[in-house]
Amino acid sequence: MKTIFRTSQLPSLAHLSALLVCCVRMLLVPHAALAQSLTVEQVMSSPFPDNLTGAARAPRIAWAFDAKGVRNVWIADAPAFSARQVTHYSEDDGLALASLRLTPDGGTVVYSRGSELNSLGEVADPTSNVTRPNQQVWAVDVDKGEPRYLGDLDCTREGCEDIEISPDGTTAVWAARGQLWVAPVSGAVPAHQLAFVRGENDSPKWSPDGTEIAFVSHRGDHSFIGVYNFGRESVRYLAPSVDRDGMPRWSADGRQIAFVRIHGLEERSPLLQIRPNPWAIYVADAATGEARAIWHSNEELNGSLPNLTEDKSFHFVGNRILFASEQDGWNHLYSIPATGGTATLLTPGEFEVEDVTASRDAHSVIYSSNQDDIDRRHLWRVRIEGGKPEPLTKGETIEWSPVELADGHTIACLGSTAVSPAMPYRLTASGRELIASTQLPSDFPSGQMVVPKQVIFPSEDGLEIHGQLFVPRGRTAPGPALLFMHGGSRRQMMLGFHYLQYYHNAYAENEYLVSRGFVVLSVNYRTGIMYGRAFREREKGGPRGAEEYQDIVAAAKYLETLPIVDPKKIGLWGGSYGGFLTAMGLARNSDIFKAGVDFHGVHDWSARGIFRGGPGGQEGGGPPDRAEAMRLAFESSPDASIKTWKSPVLLIQGDDDRNVDFSQMVDLVQRLREQKVPFEQIVFPDEIHDFLLWRSWVRGYKATADFFDRALIKGESIAPGN
Repeated sequence: MKTIFRTSQLPSLAHLSALLVCCVRMLLVPHAALAQSLTVEQVMSSPFPDNLTGAARAPRIAWAFDAKGVRNVWIADAPAFSARQVTHYSEDDGLALASLRLTPDGGTVVYSRGSELNSLGEVADPTSNVTRPNQQVWAVDVDKGEPRYLGDLDCTREGCEDIEISPDGTTAVWAARGQLWVAPVSGAVPAHQLAFVRGENDSPKWSPDGTEIAFVSHRGDHSFIGVYNFGRESVRYLAPSVDRDGMPRWSADGRQIAFVRIHGLEERSPLLQIRPNPWAIYVADAATGEARAIWHSNEELNGSLPNLTEDKSFHFVGNRILFASEQDGWNHLYSIPATGGTATLLTPGEFEVEDVTASRDAHSVIYSSNQDDIDRRHLWRVRIEGGKPEPLTKGETIEWSPVELADGHTIACLGSTAVSPAMPYRLTASGRELIASTQLPSDFPSGQMVVPKQVIFPSEDGLEIHGQLFVPRGRTAPGPALLFMHGGSRRQMMLGFHYLQYYHNAYAENEYLVSRGFVVLSVNYRTGIMYGRAFREREKGGPRGAEEYQDIVAAAKYLETLPIVDPKKIGLWGGSYGGFLTAMGLARNSDIFKAGVDFHGVHDWSARGIFRGGPGGQEGGGPPDRAEAMRLAFESSPDASIKTWKSPVLLIQGDDDRNVDFSQMVDLVQRLREQKVPFEQIVFPDEIHDFLLWRSWVRGYKATADFFDRALIKGESIAPGN
């Protein structure tokens, strides 16, 4: 179609001149300045869903939403799945919400609120409240929405929240301060200790008829499976031995209990020698306690107990035992008859399995994996006896945490994409359908985000490394670039918003950094997950040689080959293990990395508890190679290369960090001062490792972008720290 302009429609000369001046000015404005409409608050504004669960006998799901630090319980019922809020907490108060459980009829939600205890027996208090908080168990009737207190939880290690509801829905049991506690879900009477049992007791599991509870009793170098009987008020133990037993699972008829057994601890075992950790599956007669092994792993390294998904993947399903094994080098699912026999591989191929749930009819297993899409997650189903796995989702989406509803065919899950944050979904014949769509903020900037692309590049020793490359829109000329390293290190970043909130936040920050004009390469370095056991379990990884650092250098060299990257303006950032690698880059290669932001990183491996002496980190005794291990650990640390650290760094940490001692940052700052290295610091009093306050993340991420803007884009000098 031909366009015709009339003379009266042509712009005037003055108009053209003004337009030309405007265009020139726009060309002179840095790309970062043109994209300032995207804010940290926007990219982190969506509520993060977690703890998805389903009722055993009702068409209902429940989950927790964390909306800008305000955590609440939500539910939705099939088939409409109209979401509604159950609790009405209203503050960014740092009280984590976890261990969400629905009673079988779906009428009541039980959950924990608050964080675990630190080494001093303190619950995290990031708001610096003058009243000591507690980690507590609460229940709320869905139709009333008024939470009632059931008892204190106060667990003693990260992620130890494990509330279990009785089959009739009337009673809750949980572990607190080394003992098991029970309370009526009605809140009619206070929680009370189930029984006095020596050791540290946890992992309670109700028998199908609700008359008994199986649990794990840790005794230091060995552990037992105990069974508490309510009628007799007694405890019996299943085939007690010198070994460590764990993960009790009841059969559907309550007559048998399957559990896992590994060798007892060996005193003064070497630190540097990597040895297999063989294990076995036992099935016990629940009444007599007699047990026999129905399966043994091999004695090779690949036969070691998988430490990725073993608890999620171990189930008594019908008359078979489902378990995970890495015997072929990949974390796969197997099943074996409860009577013993040959184990059947259910998920063959070069991929790994993560979230696992048994179907309601006990005939199949639903799981998430990176099969056929190595840098994402999708859902699959496979028969418990074996057969070809069936894909339930696929494409450029990501799915995790599958839940099959009581009807035995409807599946809900959590999911995301590259530009849409994590939300709950239901699966349909045509794909997936969003639940709680009204809770996605109207100004969430999906349209302003970029879709990262998968890149694969070789490390110095030839190992293939995967990454996700984020490129600012319209970028054609050389400019600043950043590397991002995840923590863990047993994690994997993906081609979209992550299923863990820590990395969901990090993905959002990477999108924000891209909007500020930075190319970002997120690196899945060795010792991470989902690329096979050989990739993850490195003989010279971490404190044994830090060989994964070569992958970070290789990533920088890859960036240097891109015409859109200025090799003189490369920085790096990360948290925890990613903070360690950030500090390594600055300490060993300030010639490559011109600035860094280190969130709660490890700076001296030799200062960690495992190297401080004998069992439990006590002085006196200990491994025979302790001195050599400490030497190697220090040489594998940023502190060992402090004299070549020249580039500026921003250090960020909470001083109640339970994962990485705050002393790691304190000590590093003194070393940086001595070397006159430019640094800035942000300390969050009373915050933990995984910040509990939304505003802590926002402040840290804003400071990160501002620091890189000053150091790499504007070229400002960062003053030496004081």
